[in-house]
Amino acid sequence: MANDTRDPVPTANTQSGNDTTERRSIRGEGGETHQTPTGKTDRLTTSQGIPVSDNQNSLKAGSRGPVLMEDFHFREKMFHFDHERIPERVVHARGYGAHGYFETTDAIPELTSAHLLQKKGRKVPAFVRFSTVAGSKGSVDLARDARGFAVKLYTEDGNWDIVGNNIPVFFIQDAMKFPDLVHSVKEAPDRAFPQAQSAHDNFWDFISLMPEAMHMIMWTMSDRAIPRSFRFMEGFGVHTFRLVNAEGQSHFVKFHWKPKQGLQSVLWDEAVKINGADPDFHRRDLWEAINRGDYPEWELGIQVFDEAFADKFEFDILDATKLIPEEDVPIRIVGRLVLDRVVDNFFSETEQVAFCTQNIVPGVDFTNDPLLQGRNFSYLDTQIKRLGGPNFTHIPINAPKCPFHHFQQDGHMAMHGPSGRANYEPNSWTEGGPRADPEAGFRSYPEEVSGEKRKVRAELFADHYSQARQFYESQTDIEQGHIADAIVFELSKVETLVIRERLVAHLPNINKDLAQKVADGLGLKKMPKAHEPARPVVDGLAQSPALSILANPPKSFAGRKLGVLLTDGIDDSLVAGLEEAVQAAGGIVEYIAMAVGGIETSEGRHIEAQQKIDGAPSVLYDAVTVIATQEGVDELKRMHPAKCFAADAFAHAKFIGLAGAGKALFEAAGITETDGGMINLDETDAKEFVSACADLRFWDRLK
Repeated sequence: MANDTRDPVPTANTQSGNDTTERRSIRGEGGETHQTPTGKTDRLTTSQGIPVSDNQNSLKAGSRGPVLMEDFHFREKMFHFDHERIPERVVHARGYGAHGYFETTDAIPELTSAHLLQKKGRKVPAFVRFSTVAGSKGSVDLARDARGFAVKLYTEDGNWDIVGNNIPVFFIQDAMKFPDLVHSVKEAPDRAFPQAQSAHDNFWDFISLMPEAMHMIMWTMSDRAIPRSFRFMEGFGVHTFRLVNAEGQSHFVKFHWKPKQGLQSVLWDEAVKINGADPDFHRRDLWEAINRGDYPEWELGIQVFDEAFADKFEFDILDATKLIPEEDVPIRIVGRLVLDRVVDNFFSETEQVAFCTQNIVPGVDFTNDPLLQGRNFSYLDTQIKRLGGPNFTHIPINAPKCPFHHFQQDGHMAMHGPSGRANYEPNSWTEGGPRADPEAGFRSYPEEVSGEKRKVRAELFADHYSQARQFYESQTDIEQGHIADAIVFELSKVETLVIRERLVAHLPNINKDLAQKVADGLGLKKMPKAHEPARPVVDGLAQSPALSILANPPKSFAGRKLGVLLTDGIDDSLVAGLEEAVQAAGGIVEYIAMAVGGIETSEGRHIEAQQKIDGAPSVLYDAVTVIATQEGVDELKRMHPAKCFAADAFAHAKFIGLAGAGKALFEAAGITETDGGMINLDETDAKEFVSACADLRFWDRLK
């Protein structure tokens, strides 16, 4: 793609909306306007006292060029941010990992010289770490948050880290703003709360002044931010990378991880209750799945396009707040990732694993995405601080599994170093150590770069609303309702009215109905005046069904869990038939009773329970069944957790199986009428019930 020499336009990185505070404008080099309150304000400087002219953009060679190392303000800002915490990760602190392998299923030598992808059937070890972003190590699993999806492939040419998320875009366009983003969402420094949540003034103050975040906000306020399981969520490389073949030809690429068992999320009310009942819900789910042999699997898909095609987009492919709809560039599946082994020690593996975006192999290369360029600096710097020094690659989980040779030596905790006399190169010794390989060694793609050194962003980076609109309008009615409800909930926790109004003023640029729902939900007396977009919002972007979870149901109960509440004296054959049907579908049955000792069937068979009713709310299950005698229901009706089990299962639109006197428990919980999602197992074959559960929810109940 030719270097963009167009004049930059204001990116509207900050907007005042209906903020009644008098504000003045400070203009950056590229013309971007930063609104700041009038009155006496301190001048922003580096830690050396040098005044800062632009705190919004990193220094680049041309508006679309690479970030320059001489940007001392950016390096100092990021360096200090990376070293804020010890030893916990600043972001992605709460994580869980597992071992597995990656296998190439479709060789692509025409696109890349990467050894792993040259031949179908090539297989390498892998380690994957899933995580939340904002919370600490001790936070809960079901926080509303983006999820880290970091994959380390131990290839023949060294470690290749695809360090992504379960959302394909990000909040910001330039790494210069990453410390500000994270500071805003973390607990406030004066009070140290709230933690692992974004529903507070600081976060929404920052976001309301950053229109570039609106696309990501649509994702984080959607069901994507509260996944049912690590096993049921997508992963994305987020950035645009390059694939380079043996002839030096380059193509742009986006990486996608597609879960074989489909997508699934929970409802917000479920997330809140799951966090109370089992704050380790996602960890436990992954641990149990692997240990029972239900190995999670994803397909690696790529979107590939050339420079000419990239120039046709109405956005810039270097902008990490944008995605390429699958309908425009179909995904080609080239491999599969299988997790088949849990860690032996959580600290030495999951906690000490170090992912670095700069870890790529020959045949893969970076682009000038300013967020990616900043991450390449930040990650290595972070690992050195967090893991105690430059030798973190000596830790087994981080060490490559292919041969490696270099002249690096000493430092904290060195496990190995150069042998013999030579620890430098070039040298003239017979056994002088390793030498560079000009044929097979890594080479950067020789992209032509030119332009003025300026703190700017490319013109097309300034479209902040078009894809946010496309995402929202690609959701089903139910999902759109969840987005509106989530924004209302989050902003209801914001104490400052002007921040609420400033955020709502972005929404008409995305969807007027969404804006009205949120304004009504917040009780605003009038709709705030919409912010003026820096670039016109593109009307008529085609809906992308691939962006919706509910438009792509799994159509299978495989990997899901049925919670079966039992009482003494129930029919033996009914329980056995239900368990057989669930297992045949690839699901799991968990028995719940008034005591973990279990129950006795009418035939005298003992069934041990895995859970006691007051420790197993229905939110922990994908579907539920109540099989009870009248005597058993009479006991359950006296137990508040049992009535909540029934009421929540109904409220959360779960499929419900009823047998014996089970319906009476729901009547005791105030549910007097049944619907199509409540199925009588005395009259319906267990296989039919499990088949219905494949739809996961009976959404008609909530309409």
